[in-house]
Amino acid sequence: MSELTRIPAPDGVAAAAHYTHVVLGTGRLVAVSGQLPLDEDRRLVGEGDPAAQARQVFENLRRCLAAAGATFDDVVKLTYFVTDMAHMPAIRAARVAHIPDDRLPAASAVQVAALVRPEFLMEIEAFAVIGA
Repeated sequence: MSELTRIPAPDGVAAAAHYTHVVLGTGRLVAVSGQLPLDEDRRLVGEGDPAAQARQVFENLRRCLAAAGATFDDVVKLTYFVTDMAHMPAIRAARVAHIPDDRLPAASAVQVAALVRPEFLMEIEAFAVIGA
C-alpha cells in the first residue's frame, strides 16, 4: 500500500461532502476500466435496481484492484458514469461499504445519455496508487 495524502478542501475551494478534492500518492499507478453490473458469467445483476447494480460494480472494482495487488485504501480517484443522478445515493451507500468517509478519494460524477447497454444504470472506473 502506498502512502496517500488527502487534501479535502484546498484554501479557497468549497469543502465537498462526498469526495476529496486532491489526493497525492507516490508509487505505481493502477487504472481500472469502467466496471459494469455484470457477474463473472456476464449476467446483469440488479436489472432496474441501482442499489444492486452499485453493489455489483463495487465488488467488480474490488476484484480488479486485488488482481493488481491493490485495495480500496489505494484508490485515489473514482469516476461515476450514471444514466440518472438519482442513482448517486445508491452508489454512495455501496461505496461506504468499501471506503470510509475519512478516506474518500477524488471523484467525478457524470450523467450520460446512455451506457453500452440500456439496462446498465452505471459504470464506475478507478485509479489507485500502490507501492512507494
